[in-house]
Amino acid sequence: MQETPEGVEEILDRPEQIDITATFNTLWGITVELMEKITARFDVTRDPGTEQFESYRGEAEHPSGHLAAFTGPELDWLVHSWIGNPPSGFTNMHLTAWLGPHIDVPHIGIAWGTLPELWFSIDYIPRSDLMLDTDSLDKYYAPLNQQFRELCADEGLRPFTSESLYVRQALSEVAACHTTDTTGGRLEQIRELVHDRVDRWLGYVDEAVPVPEDRRAQLAADDLARRRTLAERDPANIMAVRLFGEELTGRLVRALWGGDRQIPRPSES
Repeated sequence: MQETPEGVEEILDRPEQIDITATFNTLWGITVELMEKITARFDVTRDPGTEQFESYRGEAEHPSGHLAAFTGPELDWLVHSWIGNPPSGFTNMHLTAWLGPHIDVPHIGIAWGTLPELWFSIDYIPRSDLMLDTDSLDKYYAPLNQQFRELCADEGLRPFTSESLYVRQALSEVAACHTTDTTGGRLEQIRELVHDRVDRWLGYVDEAVPVPEDRRAQLAADDLARRRTLAERDPANIMAVRLFGEELTGRLVRALWGGDRQIPRPSES
């Protein structure tokens, strides 16, 4: 299976531009379904610090975006966002749920969009060193190993290998990270895949045992460091700079990790 090793800029600097508005609408609709499923389980409130990003635009007509982040007693930070220019072929959507330190279930990260071909990354974000924490490895990741192998064997899915060493380091070994086209039922396949992973994750949350009080502060600190580093080192940030400029991109990245949040973290309240 041929991999897709190019960087985002290389892919988007290809001469052709393809209007993918219909695909964008479908993908965003799936993120809305997942957002409704997650917020039905968790009590969350939108952080006022992200209201300024309800809708924003670049200087041209089409580049635009939306970013909303939520928090609550059990969820440290829940991000639902998109940026892009659908008529030109580029979009990037995120739905990422970061749990509070009361339990140590992995976080869940969903990112996808168009380059203009479809790409997607669906993963449980580790909260420990899985080389040592084999209990978490066996409990949360081993059940996905067969599914991961089947995805890799699917000739219609091309493994997406990020040019970023940090991104490759951050992904678990069962991350679903591929590019594909949008024909032949691929969008429905991905919809079923992501709903399956969210349902499994919600089940893990419901079954989790509390983390001892003396471990929670360190777990919260580690989570924030992971979230900030992921946001700041995302290779797609360069596209935000091209679409919206350095200043707005900087504020968007801070919003993704909660740098200007107004509601205290669950570990601080």
